[in-house]
Amino acid sequence: MTLRTAAIALLLAASPALAFAATARTEAGRVQGVEDHGVIAYEGVPFAAPPLGTLRWREPKPVQPWAGVRPARAFAPACMQLGVSMPGEPDPKTDEDCLYLNVWAPAKRTRGRVPVMVFIPGGGYTNGATSLPLYWGDRLTKRGVVVVTIAYRLGVLGFLAHPDLTAESPHHSSGNYGLMDQAAALAWVKRNIAAFGGDPGRVTIFGQSAGAMSVSMLMTSPPAQGLFQGAIGESGGLFEPLQLSPSYALATAERDGEAYAKSVGAASLAELRAMPADKLLHGGAGRVSHPVVEPYALPRSPYDAFAAGLQAKVPVLVGWNAEEPRSLIDLSNIRAATFTQDIGKAFGPLPSALIEAYPHTDDEQAAQARVDFERDLRFAWDDWAWARLQARAGPPVYAYRFEHRPPFPAGSVRANWGASHFAELWYVFDHLNQETWAWTPADHRLADAMAGYWVNFAKRGDPNGPGRPVWPRFLANDGQVQRLNDPITAGPPPELATLKVFDGFYAQLRGAPFGTAEAP
Repeated sequence: MTLRTAAIALLLAASPALAFAATARTEAGRVQGVEDHGVIAYEGVPFAAPPLGTLRWREPKPVQPWAGVRPARAFAPACMQLGVSMPGEPDPKTDEDCLYLNVWAPAKRTRGRVPVMVFIPGGGYTNGATSLPLYWGDRLTKRGVVVVTIAYRLGVLGFLAHPDLTAESPHHSSGNYGLMDQAAALAWVKRNIAAFGGDPGRVTIFGQSAGAMSVSMLMTSPPAQGLFQGAIGESGGLFEPLQLSPSYALATAERDGEAYAKSVGAASLAELRAMPADKLLHGGAGRVSHPVVEPYALPRSPYDAFAAGLQAKVPVLVGWNAEEPRSLIDLSNIRAATFTQDIGKAFGPLPSALIEAYPHTDDEQAAQARVDFERDLRFAWDDWAWARLQARAGPPVYAYRFEHRPPFPAGSVRANWGASHFAELWYVFDHLNQETWAWTPADHRLADAMAGYWVNFAKRGDPNGPGRPVWPRFLANDGQVQRLNDPITAGPPPELATLKVFDGFYAQLRGAPFGTAEAP
């Protein structure tokens, strides 16, 4: 017995509450989690083989079976990345061997299996870690669901396209390995979640930011079809015209991949696969860290697939936050005199009608106009379009606008965030208990309501339930949104007029060929 093993044995003997509380049998072997206050957490459960060596930039492969019982009481390292997904969080431990998931399950089994909620974290396709305490599923699980959080390959390791990768692929495509990881995790859930008390026929996927964009893609991705019965998107979706992003076309992405390989000094695919993972995060990695429209995992853009009726016909809950960009951009330098030029520098030339939709006469108004503009451009229009497209297809749709301003501490990096990107997560996961902020009864009421709405949606495809304000169904021609504040109300989105301006611009833009030119 090693000193480390002996120390662990002594710790367990001295702390009976930490004893291995429960085991579950997966297709690859048994895993053992730890119970705490009625919830069993299984952390670091592999759902695919480590994507190392020759498996780098290939679709995920099955886990190799193991003998005995595998401990599942510690989070696996996050996938390779630089920095963090949310300002104010510590850098996560990372490793290329990162295809693991976590399960929170009720300790007491009911007669039937319970619904499953699978969370996909965000981070711009380049960051994110399931170990972030904010994402823990313990509080939602107590409301009668199994919660799963999944990792997926990020950045260049998750999304590189290259002609040689396309040539070796049986699908004649490359890129989107991170999206394939997400589909593989959902397939694992379908095959294994019953062992944890979950119902494989009642799975809801939910994600935030790039995780929500992933949800929108999974709704159209052939490998993911039939693996979920509900979808939730928080502050993200991939519906804007891809004429704005010609690099998402496979041919362009392959050329960018060739340029990236040269930037890191690799003359062949073999040399790329032999390089240490941390060396790959530099060079031109940023240009190749995004989804690609390619024949296998994403054969059409989500907008085109939805418009053609090719998406999953499942209930959808989707929405955005009132002040999204406050956590993402520095507003201190916004000036009325340079408002139009600054937007042009950030996003390229845009029609004057878009700029004129956000009037301002002084610097303070200009800062608010920039918040509103980026909210609509980067988040609100995509989620509004998602809701309308799915509503036209027939399944139930529920839309929201998160408007509450959490009590982010003065002097912290989050001090002026308001109802920003990320802000809804503390309420969705009911994790106000993780922070010693100046929470008010209004915060607690909203957290209880939102966690309840999300869980109800996972259970029945409808967020409504006793004791909460009625959430009206979103109709394609009468788009009511639930305005999540204190009190909770319903009505048209306040930014409806500016969303319609974007809608008109995008409708014109879609007449241009995809992958041929930048936006006018």
